[in-house]
Amino acid sequence: MKMRLAGFLVFVLLSFSIFSYGFSGSVFADSHNIPPISAKTELPSYENGDRAYVDGFIRDFDPDIHSNTALTYRLMDTVGNIVTIGQMVPNSDGTFSFNFVTGGIYFKESGNYKIQLFFGAIKGETTMLYTGGIFEPSLPGQDEPTTPREPTPPREPEPPREPEPPKVTEPDPEPEPICGTGTELVNGKCEVINDRGGGCLIATAAFGSELAPQVQFLREIRDNTVMGTTSGSAFMTGFNQLYYSFSPTIADLERENPVFQEAVRLFITPMISTLSIMTLAEEGNDSQVLALGISVIALNLGLYLAAPAAIGFTIHRQIKSKI
Repeated sequence: MKMRLAGFLVFVLLSFSIFSYGFSGSVFADSHNIPPISAKTELPSYENGDRAYVDGFIRDFDPDIHSNTALTYRLMDTVGNIVTIGQMVPNSDGTFSFNFVTGGIYFKESGNYKIQLFFGAIKGETTMLYTGGIFEPSLPGQDEPTTPREPTPPREPEPPREPEPPKVTEPDPEPEPICGTGTELVNGKCEVINDRGGGCLIATAAFGSELAPQVQFLREIRDNTVMGTTSGSAFMTGFNQLYYSFSPTIADLERENPVFQEAVRLFITPMISTLSIMTLAEEGNDSQVLALGISVIALNLGLYLAAPAAIGFTIHRQIKSKI
């Protein structure tokens, strides 16, 4: 009798353990079916000149821990080249959204474009279909028929109309704000546009805003001088691949550490000053842009490498002579 009772108890405990494991395992699997970062585009496909809106969600977002951590997004074309890049801080509930304009010199082929997402150590990815195309408005008279029209019969005289009530004049609407260079009007506010391969993340984080004069100066040199030539466009394509591989990490460190932000600002200020030499080049002159670009690179190598090395060697020699 005792053996039967002991066997029954063992059977009950074993059954309870099996059912508990199955239940907890199913809950664990359901909670991990959600990806760490999920995102989707507003439309299934986009043409040249459309603005793509992307919404997403971070699964394990903690506002107390991740309040200063920025989300970096990177759009890659069909062959793996960077098309555009940007950053934003997610909302307190882990949701985020951003947008960009499709088309331009970086959208070279139609097909599936990857949108890569980076938030700390976790990554996510979604795709966007770019169909290309060129907007061509029809010219006046193109839609009119070419065959002669039949003469229309004379109309009967219309009865006299009743006098219309006096019109009430409405006050003139308030004028819209005029946005400066590098911005556009969105929902009544001037916002920075990001349509030509992304901005300078390190300089933006160092000076606090994309509207800072130093950041605007870098953007003007890139778009109006360097990108206007064949050699400049080729240089920027290779430079972007290298620069955007490490700049998001440095920009995050600047936002989290004010001392590091000030150090980076002091470090890049002389380099920004040397870029003013590029303004001497004529617009579209490939040889001048190439020659002045080499001069700027040589000047920065001397400023950041040769000069500190010479100073260090001189100090070392004086200390050694006194010993």
